[in-house]
Amino acid sequence: MRATRSLGRRGAVTFLNRIPIRVKLTLAFTGVMALVLAATGLLLYLRFADELDASIEKSLAARVDDVAVRLSSEGEPEGQELAEEGLSFVQILDPSGRVLDGAAPLDEPVLTSQDIARAGAGETTFERASRPSAEGDDLRLLARPVEADAMSFIVVAGASLEERDDALESLETLLLIGGPLSLLLASAAGYGVASAALRPVDSMRRRAGGISDTDLGRRLPVPPARDEISRLGETLNAMLSRLESAFVRERAFVSDASHELRTPLAILRAELELALRRGRSVEELEAAIRSALEETDRLARLADDLLLLARSDEGRLSISRKAVDVDDLLETVRARFAARAGESGRTIEVTGPGDSRLTGDPLRLEQALASLVDNALRHSEGAIRLSARPEAGSVELHVIDEGPGFSPAMADRAFERFSRADDGRTGGGTGLGLAIVQAIARAHGGDAHVGRRDGGADVWLALPGLDEREDRKPAASEPSRVPSQS
Repeated sequence: MRATRSLGRRGAVTFLNRIPIRVKLTLAFTGVMALVLAATGLLLYLRFADELDASIEKSLAARVDDVAVRLSSEGEPEGQELAEEGLSFVQILDPSGRVLDGAAPLDEPVLTSQDIARAGAGETTFERASRPSAEGDDLRLLARPVEADAMSFIVVAGASLEERDDALESLETLLLIGGPLSLLLASAAGYGVASAALRPVDSMRRRAGGISDTDLGRRLPVPPARDEISRLGETLNAMLSRLESAFVRERAFVSDASHELRTPLAILRAELELALRRGRSVEELEAAIRSALEETDRLARLADDLLLLARSDEGRLSISRKAVDVDDLLETVRARFAARAGESGRTIEVTGPGDSRLTGDPLRLEQALASLVDNALRHSEGAIRLSARPEAGSVELHVIDEGPGFSPAMADRAFERFSRADDGRTGGGTGLGLAIVQAIARAHGGDAHVGRRDGGADVWLALPGLDEREDRKPAASEPSRVPSQS
């Protein structure tokens, strides 16, 4: 039984989920309107009934006042003077309940002994099922004690409720007919409004269905009204623009990667073919093999770089966070490239304030700084300076050279993948070095920057400073959460 009820609930939910939105809105609007119309009709009916009852009671009170005045001035009036045919009647009773005079038959008091006792204590209203000597008419009675000529009387005025009941019945019929008609018209209007409101969504859906990877430049139509649907269209168009840019970058990335792979593979093939020719000397074979090994190393580095960037795009670039002494980090990078710099008559210096620390992966940070120093050795001249600059809550690691620097155009796209420097910074490489530097910086919660200066370039990593809580924790490897760079 429980399984049956669960299946029934899931079936109902599935059915509701399949109903179009405009139908759901119409049903919701119809339900609310039905409640509003029902409540309004009920309040109107009750209000109208109260007004009719108040009018009848006011009329009865006026009749009682008139009879009381006559009793005080003229004594007991004649019955024919008390009658109002079809509207009301009056009886004058003594305290014992005996009929003294009135428009109704004198021997038929309209009040019981209990009613007379209540009426003697003060003005009281009663309901009766029928009028004396009549069939089927409901009555409203008003009884009030009256003192005249040292005598006590009870004046009873009554009126038929037939006209009141007829008026209420007419109102009820009108509400029962007009209510459903009004609800039907309101539902049709609600469906029309919902359809009109969702028409821009249908237009967006049709346009979106026609967008493919060959025409990513198309955009969704945005209605002129500044409403939620308009903002939805603008948001979707902005998303399409980002997707188009990412798709264009992805195509360029694949094209550039294919080009970069093609060159070393072609060289490697040529060297191997050369080595296979007959009549090659040992020296020529060794040179061919060395060249092939160099191209193989280049292919391996390129594959490693592409894998690192792919992991960065997926947010899976693992870093091992721990406290890092910045001076030791810079000195390690300097010592690594000191011999290479000395071969070309250049120097690498470490400057800046000491005792700087940050939280990060020393191997990844060394990789990023090494890429910057390698880039400086390739494309610049003179001394290279490594420095650390503590900032508010962060540490900047700078690599400054004395070369021609970055051109404005190159500075804007320095961290793009496979970007090449202009004539001022020509040389080898795959164009992935700075992109990898930025990926490592973002994996640490920071970023990489390029600065222009007179007589050289300044490239730096802005990284979060040391978190004392991290300093007390053991090193932990965790995937980075960096924005996609595709």
